[in-house]
Amino acid sequence: MSELEKTYNPSEIEKRLYEKWVKNGYFHAEVDRSKKPFTIVMPPPNITGQLHMGHALDNTMQDILIRMKRMQGYNALWQPGTDHAAIATEVKITEALKAQGIDKADLGREKFLERAWEWKKEYGGRIINQLKSLGSSADWDRERFTMDEGNNKAVNTVFKKLYDKGWIYKGSRIVNWCPVCQTSISDAEVIHEEQQGNFWHIKYPVVGEEGRFVEIATTRPETMLGDTAVAVNPDDERYKDIVGKMLILPLVNKEIPVIADSYVDKEFGTGCVKITPAHDPNDFEVGKRHNLPEINIMNDDATIANIGSKYDGMDRYEARRAIVEDLDKLGLLVKIEPHTHQVGTHDRCKTTVEPLIKPQWFVKMEEMARPAKEAVVSGKLRLVPERMNKVYYNWLDNIRDWCISRQLWWGHRIPAYYCQDCGETVVDFEEPHVCPKCGGTHFKQDEDTLDTWFSSALWPFSTVGWPDTDSEDFKYFFPTDVLVTGYDIIFFWVIRMVFSSIEQTGELPFHTVLFHGLVRDDQGRKMSKSLGNGIDPLEVIEKYGADALRFTLITGNAPGNDMRFYWERVEASRNFANKIWNASRFIMMNDAKKVDGNSNDAAKIGGAMPTNLTAVDRWIISKMNTLVKDVTDNMEKYELGIAADKIYNFLWEEFCDWYIEMVKPRLWDENDSTRTAALYVLKTVLVNCMKLLHPYMPFVTEEIFCSITGEESIMIQPWPVPSDSLNFAVEEKEIDVIKEAVRGVRNIRTEMNVPPSRKANVFVVSDKPAVRSIFEESSNIFEKLAFSDKVTVQADKEGIADDAVSVVIHDAVIYIPLAELVDIEKELERLNKEKARLEGEIKRGEGMLANEKFIAKAPVAKVEEEKAKLVKYKETYEQVVERINALR
Repeated sequence: MSELEKTYNPSEIEKRLYEKWVKNGYFHAEVDRSKKPFTIVMPPPNITGQLHMGHALDNTMQDILIRMKRMQGYNALWQPGTDHAAIATEVKITEALKAQGIDKADLGREKFLERAWEWKKEYGGRIINQLKSLGSSADWDRERFTMDEGNNKAVNTVFKKLYDKGWIYKGSRIVNWCPVCQTSISDAEVIHEEQQGNFWHIKYPVVGEEGRFVEIATTRPETMLGDTAVAVNPDDERYKDIVGKMLILPLVNKEIPVIADSYVDKEFGTGCVKITPAHDPNDFEVGKRHNLPEINIMNDDATIANIGSKYDGMDRYEARRAIVEDLDKLGLLVKIEPHTHQVGTHDRCKTTVEPLIKPQWFVKMEEMARPAKEAVVSGKLRLVPERMNKVYYNWLDNIRDWCISRQLWWGHRIPAYYCQDCGETVVDFEEPHVCPKCGGTHFKQDEDTLDTWFSSALWPFSTVGWPDTDSEDFKYFFPTDVLVTGYDIIFFWVIRMVFSSIEQTGELPFHTVLFHGLVRDDQGRKMSKSLGNGIDPLEVIEKYGADALRFTLITGNAPGNDMRFYWERVEASRNFANKIWNASRFIMMNDAKKVDGNSNDAAKIGGAMPTNLTAVDRWIISKMNTLVKDVTDNMEKYELGIAADKIYNFLWEEFCDWYIEMVKPRLWDENDSTRTAALYVLKTVLVNCMKLLHPYMPFVTEEIFCSITGEESIMIQPWPVPSDSLNFAVEEKEIDVIKEAVRGVRNIRTEMNVPPSRKANVFVVSDKPAVRSIFEESSNIFEKLAFSDKVTVQADKEGIADDAVSVVIHDAVIYIPLAELVDIEKELERLNKEKARLEGEIKRGEGMLANEKFIAKAPVAKVEEEKAKLVKYKETYEQVVERINALR
């Protein structure tokens, strides 16, 4: 047994212990058929990433689960890795090149990619090192990257399989287009922000009916250049007579039809909707149903395309202003209404996203969505909390084909090759030698790369060997068990992993998804750079230690719920670590102290339980046994916050504040025959609690455990298991009676301002022999905790002074003679002085409030303050008088 330092210093122990764990290979997992596997894949953080509170929470939860399962005897693999984050990384590298005066286009694709790999090598591991400082016990020997050779093979395999099956195709559909980055982007990269805009009401003349118009309202007047129809609801009586007629499209001066479609809400606006199939996803679907032409009126940089209008070449907003002015001049602008609405912006460059019809690569989703939904409906895939099921179903029920191509250089390049002789498309793992259609030998690879989510959708199986289905790792570690992730990416990542895994492997990627919420600031706001309210986890770790941060993020945390971050809670977690550190030092110092030259070998952890355990020993062992059962059950149900609270309450209150205080007299009494039993219980309970706490606070528990046991590491110890033989219901009830009595006595002493140093005789009165027996057997404990000189247990009140104060508990009454608690004469003297002071304050207050000049001139707040003071003084005065009368 080694000695703990006097003060717990996380900065001193955390780095040392983490290096020890890594060196000894505790995180590493190999195929071992004698053990049951348990696998978690780490949601791969971006290589551009900096550890933030969301990462800290996400990885703490994963680490808690993997550490527990490791101790439970599973062959636990926590598979780590990073994501290439196509757009984010390309933006970073492009900005770095600009700072050097280098244009990306001038550099060329190959040279740019060389720079990108160099950048990845230099910065890509930063967030991994930050995760290590958090204590993450991932198998770093198996670290993967979404663009490494194995993942690239998996991506190309899936692309080819789906293409050959007809489920990947190239076509023109509406995509989210970023005019600044000039690429399509996923829904995950579109942030919808509330912006102040307008509804422009515009008149479209009816052909052949002079003076008749239909009125439409739009938030984007510039898109009217691409209108190909106006739609009304087929049940709208106002417009039934014009369905099928033609309208004049203002400014363009061409005819477009009026069509009937149930998409139109006849109760909203004018009931007439302009249809622009190339610039709105809903209009696109309407256009398909009615065979409308699709006219893209915008260039990639959001300027008006060369469509033969006076607005050609104008920026979209410049064109908007000009179009509105021209409509007004023509008398076709009815009105402008202010309108607050949600506008999609690119999360990287903050540019307003433009819905555009573009030729892109898509994945057909209808067939793959069906089994993904059935997995949750059948219960084979469990979402925690269950309310996420509704969100999951809603997205799958309304799913559209997935745009997977990006106009970027950094990423998995699409494995499609175009024959330069006949235009044939060939999808293969490498450039073909001969065109299967014309025999040509000249090919050019598609310039686009794949959406980052395409590769990360394969993460659970591509990281363990797939597409090599004979891989031992794949056969052993897949399917994985639990995915831990934020609720904000259920659509973009979770569902894609589910349908990809079912389609490619025939298996679900995991059986459970544990969703957590966002970490918000102390005002409940989302942490962001713009608000300047972000908190760096590394700063918290440096100040308070990783254990304190981890415990703060988990305590009070419920699946799927957001949480607020308070520095005070981190301090409380640090204080908790200090509490168990000091308790451990106390136990170890008493264990090291030899009595009569004899050692404490009988108190050795893991040895036979002593036969001379007292009631209080059996009480704490029974409580610990219940704690083991409850904590294990909670953690298996993913109620990590509830489990953490139970460990905290047990260690702080039951163990430190009650049991240690109860056994101190035995530890300090050289003649107490139960001293060794007390040491055995202290160490046994402490060690088991350290095992339960270890997944949450790995560093402090490792240091305490190894110091007190001399073992190599707590990580490789078995998880505690409850036993019926350790349930002592009788003793639990007995000690709970003692605790109730102690609380009552302490409350009385607090109310009467009695210092702990003042001892008092205590009488326990009960007509029940069993209750008297409890106090008789535990009189030494009760005497110490109740600050008593002597405890007398009796069946009636005989011999107890009439002025004794009393505490009523179940089946007993505790009496303390008043003279034992206070010096009555001195207390009366003090109380009479207080009475006189309060009388003066009351007289002053009543006089001030009766003064009309004061009431008239003083601020209202001052008057209210004086009224409140007077009420308080009168209440206190009544209490003092009552106390004086009682003492007399």
